[in-house]
Amino acid sequence: MVGTGVFTSLGFQLLGIQSGFALLMLWVVGGLIALCGAVCYGELAAALPRSGGEYHYLSQIYHPALGFLSGWVSATVGFAAPTALAALALGRYAQSVWPALATPLLAGSNFSGASALAVSVVLVLALVHGRSARAGSRMQVFVTAIKVAVLVAFIVVGLVAAHPQPLAFGPSVAGWRALASPTFAVSLVYVSYAYSGWNAAAYLTGEIEQPQRNLSRILLSGTAVVLLLYVGLNFVFLYSTPLGWLKGQLEVGFISANYLFGPAWGRFAGALIAALLVSTISAMVFAGPRIVQVMGEDLPALRWLAVRTPTGIPRRALLLQVAITLVFILKPDFQAVLVYAGFVLNLFTFLTVLGVFVLRWQQPGLPRPYRAWGYPFTPLIFLALSAWTLVFIIKDKPVESLYGLATVASGLAVYFLAQKARPAPRSKPAA
Repeated sequence: MVGTGVFTSLGFQLLGIQSGFALLMLWVVGGLIALCGAVCYGELAAALPRSGGEYHYLSQIYHPALGFLSGWVSATVGFAAPTALAALALGRYAQSVWPALATPLLAGSNFSGASALAVSVVLVLALVHGRSARAGSRMQVFVTAIKVAVLVAFIVVGLVAAHPQPLAFGPSVAGWRALASPTFAVSLVYVSYAYSGWNAAAYLTGEIEQPQRNLSRILLSGTAVVLLLYVGLNFVFLYSTPLGWLKGQLEVGFISANYLFGPAWGRFAGALIAALLVSTISAMVFAGPRIVQVMGEDLPALRWLAVRTPTGIPRRALLLQVAITLVFILKPDFQAVLVYAGFVLNLFTFLTVLGVFVLRWQQPGLPRPYRAWGYPFTPLIFLALSAWTLVFIIKDKPVESLYGLATVASGLAVYFLAQKARPAPRSKPAA
């Protein structure tokens, strides 16, 4: 979870919101949405234990076509786009530390040293995860532990070293007004993207020991820890750094560290954040292919994607995701891709959480080792806030919304083509 969004999105939020209270509430509300979603996914994962996440849940609850669309979105947008955004952010942070990386490698092109670094990191991590699931898992745990420790240290040292900025964080009339604005709703897209990954464990259900008991704990504890980290980190950014320095900027972590600790330590912090983003890329490269692989098991036309190596790695699905990721990296428009990805992913998580109600109505006797805490209020909170965000994205960002809907429509076409490619059932021999 902890990665690109928290280090890159605050500058975009500052373009429309200037209230310290409203800016922090963005991260609190985003965390509340993720926590409510995690509670609901815990129930679905316990009741329908299989890898695949939304693809599996929507197929079982609604219709295989809707499940396929969510899997299609996960394959084309849900993991490839965030992987590309994390790689691009890594390149931008590295470029801030080593400005020579901004130089184009090919005359007349936008392909710079930072772009080459982004591509290289994706390819190296794909090689690691494509060779050994155990090695990739151990690397992921190690890098994530370091990342959390660094963020906690940054928050503590930042609070001690900061010279407070003239920005009020208490509630005010202007702050509450900002909370009800369309700008706040659209900014939740950036925050929701930063929290994306709260449901990632559901994609690996088949590889978790005792998922009915453990998965809900994983989802809830991980999301709660990240909420605390995100609110603390953004408070330090706003508390310590003039808004003019951050407004509209991508590398807010580097800028804040530069202002707090001086140029030398700022460059070190920028390099450290770039290195930590490797963990985000690694997590996406690891989890995403599992969805595509499960889709291949269910659809004969995509059976070639279901192939695993003798050690259980879905290598073909991994190669497909990496190829799509490289397309996003080579056609970079960071903000547009972020909104586009956020819109489509919110749409399918909305339908998945709604599925908690549908499944209880359809199959009241289905064993549920874990039931959503706070039901029906937790799913209703998630659905209300997600719907509010989706409506305002369509109104404020129609182009990105149309691209998202076009992605869904293309997936529907692929699904029906795949259905037509199914072999006809053999007729029974005459008696």
